[in-house]
Amino acid sequence: MEDPDPYRARLETKSAVLSPASHRVATYIDLNRVAVLASSAMELAARTETSDATVIRTVQALGFTGLAELKQVLLASVDRSSTSADDMRRTLGDIGEDTNRAIKAVIEAHDEAMEGLRSPEARASIAAAVSILHPATRIAIFGIGPSAALAVYVATLLARGGRRTLTLNATGSTLADQLLDLRVGDALLVLAYGRAYGEVVTVFAQARQLGLPIALVTDSLDDKLARFANVILPARRGRSERVALHGATLVCLEALVLGLAAASSDTVASLERLNRLRRDLRKNTDRSGR
Repeated sequence: MEDPDPYRARLETKSAVLSPASHRVATYIDLNRVAVLASSAMELAARTETSDATVIRTVQALGFTGLAELKQVLLASVDRSSTSADDMRRTLGDIGEDTNRAIKAVIEAHDEAMEGLRSPEARASIAAAVSILHPATRIAIFGIGPSAALAVYVATLLARGGRRTLTLNATGSTLADQLLDLRVGDALLVLAYGRAYGEVVTVFAQARQLGLPIALVTDSLDDKLARFANVILPARRGRSERVALHGATLVCLEALVLGLAAASSDTVASLERLNRLRRDLRKNTDRSGR
């Protein structure tokens, strides 16, 4: 019978022979499986305060040929237990019926996610995303499900700063109507996690067909798809196999928006125009109400 959690089985078998540094790496991998799927050895080393050599040695000590084989095992375990109901069930199992523990768990999970964003590698990724999005004629933002609201929010902030935007937040055949508006000269900001589902596969295919650069915000995405992104911005959505939290994603996106504002000379002028329009609206509303 197949072990329901092959990674944890290896960890339990090898734990006694791991060095303290390797044990820290192995435990981090166990508790942050989704984030590991989108991480390099160097990024894992930064998050565990070790070296990339220690990360590779740990992976091999656990019986894997390398990081790629480890990720395949982790992906399979995430796929088997990635429903939102299961994640919520496990989260509630951790906190019980204690409201204070629930609040503490969320804050601690965000603290852990923010540590990842504070790393030099994460900041470099955000800067690299700015460099490919800034020259674009228009920035198209893709996000569905819970990410749809984030896509609309980012599009609003970018538009206020004078950027032309296109929001891609529909599912099924309605997304085709939105994708019809993609043009050469656009750039894509994609929010996508987990398996390569139909909508994101289609978005990536259209981007490749038109030669559009892609900045991907994720904590995991099928490697077959993620490798086509020009830049990957790691944004953890809470703890592995627990309820998804979007705080770190929001921070990452707001850092990206401010980075784009700093790269443009039109941001302040656009916001001043917005304020003039607001004043005109208030005046006209007051007049019509008399």
